[in-house]
Amino acid sequence: MSSPYSVRMPPEVQSVRVGDHSVVFIDDFLEDPLALVEAAAASRFERCAGLAERKGYPGIRAQAPAEYSAQLVELMDPLIKINFGVPEELGARKSPCSFSLTTVPPHELGELQRIPHFDASGPNYMAVLLYLCDGRHGGTGFYRHKATGLQRITRENVDRYQDACYGELDRQPPPPRYFDDSSEHFEFLGMIPAKFNRVVIYPGSLLHTACVNPGLSVSDDPRQGRLTVNTFFDF
Repeated sequence: MSSPYSVRMPPEVQSVRVGDHSVVFIDDFLEDPLALVEAAAASRFERCAGLAERKGYPGIRAQAPAEYSAQLVELMDPLIKINFGVPEELGARKSPCSFSLTTVPPHELGELQRIPHFDASGPNYMAVLLYLCDGRHGGTGFYRHKATGLQRITRENVDRYQDACYGELDRQPPPPRYFDDSSEHFEFLGMIPAKFNRVVIYPGSLLHTACVNPGLSVSDDPRQGRLTVNTFFDF
């Protein structure tokens, strides 16, 4: 029996250049994306770890269905290896698939939540983000750090980047807003807009941020808010 969260086959994989790196996306990803929205609406969301300290994802999360996770693994292992040059012999470790909703208003964001971030400095750590909201909710922006010239944070340059970034935060805390465009310290390279049923795949080591429309997207209602499904693969 087919899954209620089946991937539409064959997927139309598209790749774009953002700065010095490639980002992949697939539109019309699921056969029935509304089934996943309804699953989110029936889920119990909890505050993300670190939220009390104003760190990490600025919102709430819930576990996505196992059937969706299984569909994702079957497709993403070969797709990531082909499109991002991950060695074929490497096995994948996958995080749980999580529904995510942005719920923190701009004035309550911590300093690290107001600037671009990276998920991990490993060479083959990949983010897979499914949008279950439309373009009014922004997208995913990518950036270059001006002082260091870095767009991708690696194990070799992470200390240099963090020393420079924390120094900037100490000298001039960023304004209380969701980051989107360029600033004194970060150059905006481009954005993959949110689109309902679009999945975006990119290295988690790229400096990026959720471009959020605070007037619309700060909501705990899965049918109205900035609903995404977040997954990470590490090879």
